[in-house]
Amino acid sequence: MRAPLSWLREYVDLPASETGRDVAARLIAAGLEVETVEQTASGLKGPLVVGKVLAIEELTGFKKPIRYCQVDVADANGTGEPQNIICGATNFAVGDKVVVVLPGAVLPGGFEISARKTYGHVSEGMICSERELGMGEDHDGIMVLPPEIEVGTDAIELLELVDEVLDIAVTPDRGYCLSMRGLARETATAYGVPLRDPALLDVPAPNAHGYPVKVADPLGCDRFTARTVSGLRPGAASPIWLRRRLQKAGMRPISLAVDVTNYVMLELGQPLHAYDRHRVEGPIGVRRARSGEKLTTLDGVQRVLDAEDLVITDSRGPIGLAGVMGGADTEIADAGGEAQGTTDVVIEAAHFDDVSVARTARRHKLSSEASRRFERGVDPEAAAAAAQRTVDLLVLLAGGTAEPGVTEIRTPSGPRTIRMTADHPDKVAGVPYGRETVVRRLQQVGCDVYGNVAPSAFEGGERAADAPEELTVTVPSWRPDLTDPNDLAEEVIRLEGYENLPSTLPRPLPGRGLTDRQRLHRRVGRALAGAGYTEALSYPFVGEAVFDQLGLDAGDARRRTVQLVNPLSDEEPGLRTTLLPGLLAALRRNDGRGSHDLALFETGLVFLPTGTETVAERLPVTGRPTDAQVAALDHALPEQPRHVAVVLAGAREQAGWWGKGRPADWADAVEAARTVAAEAGAELSVENARYAPWHPGRCAALYVLLDGERVLAGHAGELHPRAVKALGVPQRTCAMELDLDLVERASRGAVRAPHVSTFPVATQDVALVVDSSVPAAEVERALRAGAGELLESVRLFDVFTGEQLGEGRKSLAYALRFRAPDRTLKAEEATAARDAAVAEAVERTGAVLRGA
Repeated sequence: MRAPLSWLREYVDLPASETGRDVAARLIAAGLEVETVEQTASGLKGPLVVGKVLAIEELTGFKKPIRYCQVDVADANGTGEPQNIICGATNFAVGDKVVVVLPGAVLPGGFEISARKTYGHVSEGMICSERELGMGEDHDGIMVLPPEIEVGTDAIELLELVDEVLDIAVTPDRGYCLSMRGLARETATAYGVPLRDPALLDVPAPNAHGYPVKVADPLGCDRFTARTVSGLRPGAASPIWLRRRLQKAGMRPISLAVDVTNYVMLELGQPLHAYDRHRVEGPIGVRRARSGEKLTTLDGVQRVLDAEDLVITDSRGPIGLAGVMGGADTEIADAGGEAQGTTDVVIEAAHFDDVSVARTARRHKLSSEASRRFERGVDPEAAAAAAQRTVDLLVLLAGGTAEPGVTEIRTPSGPRTIRMTADHPDKVAGVPYGRETVVRRLQQVGCDVYGNVAPSAFEGGERAADAPEELTVTVPSWRPDLTDPNDLAEEVIRLEGYENLPSTLPRPLPGRGLTDRQRLHRRVGRALAGAGYTEALSYPFVGEAVFDQLGLDAGDARRRTVQLVNPLSDEEPGLRTTLLPGLLAALRRNDGRGSHDLALFETGLVFLPTGTETVAERLPVTGRPTDAQVAALDHALPEQPRHVAVVLAGAREQAGWWGKGRPADWADAVEAARTVAAEAGAELSVENARYAPWHPGRCAALYVLLDGERVLAGHAGELHPRAVKALGVPQRTCAMELDLDLVERASRGAVRAPHVSTFPVATQDVALVVDSSVPAAEVERALRAGAGELLESVRLFDVFTGEQLGEGRKSLAYALRFRAPDRTLKAEEATAARDAAVAEAVERTGAVLRGA
């Protein structure tokens, strides 16, 4: 919300010496986020005056139109003679009033103006556009002023060029601050001065003569006020003061009727809409859309409506998305675009359900100034005052007549009250504020406060002497965010000043440090970073579309996601069951930006539904929850194991003077899994597998040994070409994902540093011929089992296939390293261990010793 300081002073008597930065400091202390304080027309220096064009000479012989103008500036130039000025714009004529900057002036940006010869004539100043004056980005032509303005008037004051604008980031719970009324209330409270509430207007009572309105969904629309103004001058333009306030607030002036509704929205926080009365057929209605209905909104886009969309209708069908944007069919007609223009308008000031508006805006990707306000909460009681303010401005500025009919539809609702003990803010903040301060601060935010004795004071039959007083607080209509005693306590605390809260450091219990899980998490991150991977953190939200891109079967367990009640995006309403979607999206994004050699990793939680998820109980903050309450909360949550995943694309080893490079392949993904397992001290075994989204011939299943049994912990390999194409990632992209918690449970204890033996190693090589379907890992397990305790390591160093072996056969060559911890092995001992290893492999896998 952009708030001009000059506009703010209209409602609050600020000291004349207060600057925008002073006001910003007060608002920040009250809990608002003031991002910047902008000085408009910074560096501007006069003379800058209103002039009247007396004559125009068209100069020829140039590539663009050039005009030599005589402009009357009265006595502003000290002589009273017309000013001769060269100008390249053609949107003004003789007799028009324009803004003239005279020699000696300085325009925003440090642009000094002087008399100079150009195009064969001396130009004594400049005729200005809006952008040259720092008023906006409009540079299409010269700014033409209304004809009634007197020649020689100081344009700096007339156009309110010098001002300070506070740019405030309004948080979702402070929707009332998306208006000058709300900001003025906060400013008045911060300075301890009265507020001139612009919503305090004399509003006529509703009657039966207003424009007919039918509300079919009272839950979606609990207030609807309709007023009619007739006889507007089609050519009436917005006055300068109105246009300038809109521009400073960040809005573009359009036409008088639209400008007035935008102005009142900024002033009171109530979004409004004006309909051309002659374009509305029959009564105005509010209902839910019928699935498949269509509406062309004011931005010219035809939208297919959803059954949950709340729409404004007439007898023909939808004419607007309620609380979001109006329809093009009832748009206010500009006199410049049509012969007659709009003369009669119907003004809508309604209050719509915040959730319904938010979902409609998100569904149609159509965020507007109106929807931003309804999403954060609009004062339902301000609708009638906003409609009256709009009527008053249209009558004043466009010569219209306010018709006596007033339509107002209201869904009955009582005031919201909250009961709170007077010392509750003291307990929350740890500061003794006292009853008087609590009541005063709550009244400053608009609450009505009544005190009585708390029922707990009479426990035991007599009132306790130190029993706290209970306050009954009636919340103002413009504060929907105040729902419980803690919200009221926050209001007291922020107005008393967060800076006045004492700083107390918590005292950690002795002996507490990182858990084993946290240590493993950090070790894995460091190990993968050391292996050349870059950590990428992604959002945990997914939709069905990404599972289709990954090629998951319809019954795949990963498609069962925990659904969010209020997702950030309707396209991603679930929580992830795998880390790959976010990592692959990061890889695609970086590849598209020119980084083609990528290795990314992420460690994070996945969310696996158990079927027992429920809406968790909201626990009070007055005390520590019981073990039963904590257990109930845990039971309501899905399983959340921690996973680790990597994705690779492009070159794994760069080419250079040292030799050829090497592209990343499936083996690198498997090696990343081995790196993780090594950090956890777990034994990892690898087997061929078929598992989406990996390529069926280049996919490895990763197993760990847990309580003596092999348990599947993840997969690694190259992605399937169809998944690569659907996801838009580079060809031959590889990936790995492991259940890190499962790997931790499979840990063999503390990871020990390798021991360097003083005894020599005995190496024996064996080549075994097996069927092509036999995994190398199975042969390796057999060798390890048969070799016994003397075996130090097994390494596969060659795989051979050929005609001499026969079809469907392969040769696996292993290097076996034997070593005894206490002596030098004899050749016979190493040979016996090797023979035992071969014998076990022959028995388990049907292998044949090559060359035997």
